Amino acid sequence: MSDKKLVKVTQERSPIGRKAYQRQTLIGLGLNKIGRSRELEDTASVRGMINKVKHLVKVN
Repeated sequence: MSDKKLVKVTQERSPIGRKAYQRQTLIGLGLNKIGRSRELEDTASVRGMINKVKHLVKVN
């Protein structure tokens, strides 16, 4: 078993009309449709990406 911490991120809102870097950040997180979820490793870089699009995603 791995001892890596995971964070679950769900896309809640659309990136339509948002700046290109926000759309690219969602793609980098593996999200591209509303309602899609991913479990990602809880690292500083992932937390930074989530922080850039915190208005579009929900963290569980």
